Amino acid sequence: MRALVTGGAGFIGSHIVDRLIEMGYEVTVYDNLSSGKTEFLNEKAEFFKLDLAKEMGKIDLKNFDEIWHIAANPDVRVGEHSPAQIYENNIQATYNLLEAMRRDGVKKIIFTSTSTVYGEASIPTPENHPTFPISIYGASKLACEALIFSYCHTFDMQSWIYRFANVIGRRSNHGVIFDFIQKLLKNPNQLEILGDGEQNKSYIYIDDCIDAMFFGLRAQDQINVFNIGSDDQIKVKRIAEIVSEAMNLTPKFVFTGGKRGWKGDVPVMFLSNEKLKKLGWKPRYNSEEAVRRAVEDLLEDLGLK
Repeated sequence: MRALVTGGAGFIGSHIVDRLIEMGYEVTVYDNLSSGKTEFLNEKAEFFKLDLAKEMGKIDLKNFDEIWHIAANPDVRVGEHSPAQIYENNIQATYNLLEAMRRDGVKKIIFTSTSTVYGEASIPTPENHPTFPISIYGASKLACEALIFSYCHTFDMQSWIYRFANVIGRRSNHGVIFDFIQKLLKNPNQLEILGDGEQNKSYIYIDDCIDAMFFGLRAQDQINVFNIGSDDQIKVKRIAEIVSEAMNLTPKFVFTGGKRGWKGDVPVMFLSNEKLKKLGWKPRYNSEEAVRRAVEDLLEDLGLK
């Protein structure tokens, strides 16, 4: 089997590449390295530096059995000052990829979406909940989902769409844990926390996330949509405490803003994962366990452990 992984040098994408190679796949990676790193690349994967949004003519999908489309700009806050960047890296890139799939006859796509497509939703949030994103990032991912749905119906493709909670763990280079560590390295006496610290969300460890994605492939509908998240939530203030403890620091917490950390932030998020559990999957770690493991991972990545 041959698979293409877009964004395969990034946080989640590189872990997918590793798993596919363990399973005996031949894997090719397309990545523009805007957030990915060459040191994350599996040495057994073929790699091409390529920008899906700008180099459609170079997208060659002949002979691939399936596409894992992970490439995206993952920073929700970018949308506040650069909506065009979100549009290009998410929507334009996805359209170009789907057009190449149509051209080259590739029928299977696995896509990583996000809990932010739901906006401020009732919790726990099931997959059939109405989608009203409040961030540019969430809107872009929902637009990508709609493009995939329409291409599946129009061109007889098959898709798996995964809506993630906060995925954390080794190789991550964005998100609240990464931000807290970077801030404390600059100033160990004070930690700025965006929002009021009461934001309460689900966090899932990277290994659980990857396992869930492969469990989801057992579903064989034309369009398969799954939430992926842990069974509970954790508050941002508690995450700050865990990071500080792991770094042997006792900083003063300084809260900035109201209940939202930034425009488009959803203060409370908890996805229902019952649909995926029916296929036999369940997370090994709760949110606090995932945070503790991720903190140790990132400190180790930085050579601090």
